[in-house]
Parts: sequence; C-alpha cells; structure tokens
Amino acid sequence: MKFTPFGIKNQEFNKSVRGYDRDEVKAFLEKLADEYERLQNENDKLKNEIERNDEQLKEYKKIEKNLQTVMLSATESTTKAVDSAKKQTALMIKEAELKAAQIIEKAKESANSIRDAVLKLREEKKLLAARLKAMVDSQANLLEFNVENVEPKIRRKEQTDGTKKNEEQSEINVDDILEKLL
Repeated sequence: MKFTPFGIKNQEFNKSVRGYDRDEVKAFLEKLADEYERLQNENDKLKNEIERNDEQLKEYKKIEKNLQTVMLSATESTTKAVDSAKKQTALMIKEAELKAAQIIEKAKESANSIRDAVLKLREEKKLLAARLKAMVDSQANLLEFNVENVEPKIRRKEQTDGTKKNEEQSEINVDDILEKLL
C-alpha cells in the first residue's frame, strides 16, 4: 500500500470504547502527513537534481571524450611536426654540407689555377728576362763592335785633339742594364 499525504490525513479508524483520543490521533496524522509531504517534495527535488546532475555528467563525459580526442590528435600532430622539423633540419644540414664541400672544391680549383698561373708567369718572366738579356747582349756586342771600329778613328782624332778617354767608359755592363729593365 502506497501512502500519500492526502491518504494519511483522511485515514479513518474504527471506533472503540476505549480507544485513543480522536483529536489527538487526527493531529498526529496531520503532522505525519505534513512531514511525509515535505519528505516527498524533498525526494522529488533530489530526484530532479540527480537527473540534472546525470545530464551534466553525460555532457561532461562527452566533453572529456572530445578533449581526449583533441589531445590525442594534438599529440599526434605535435609528434608529426617534430618529426618533420627533424627531417627538414637533417636535409638542411646535408644541403649545407654539400654546398660547403662544393665551395671548398671550387676554392681548391681556384687556388690550383692561381698557382698554375703564378708558375706560368714566373716561367714567362724567366723567358722574358732571358730574351731581354740576349737582346741587351746582342746590342752590347753590336755597340762594342761599332766602338771598336770607331775607336781607331776616335784615337786618331784624340791624338789630334789631345784628349784621352778611359776604356772603362766605353765598356757596357749588360747586367746593370738588365737589372734596370726588370
């Protein structure tokens, strides 16, 4: 049997000669009905609150699940980004190493070409010096030959003029001329 506040208030009892005081029983039943009604209202409120809390809990569980999904995807994307950055860094380092090797190789080739050019210039300098020396020697020989041919004429003339010139003045120093030219 289910009790309701109205049922408690309207409950009728059989009458007996030695029974309880009717007014007292009615007052007690009314208090009991009021308390029962208060408890039933409180119970209904608590049930409603539990339902609301269950709904909120379901929402929070959905949010938690979404957050976990988002965190997993964020973790995965972060991991992928880090891996991608590592790969790009490795590629950049390899490219830099290759470029450095190419630059070093070009510098070596340039140094070798400059060294070869310097050696070639030295050879050309020696050759040019030898040619100049040969030219100066031939010119000196030619001058000496002319001086020897002209000298008897000059001596004759000097004897007539009475002045003498030293032989050292008529000699040509080939090495001095070559040093001055170089």
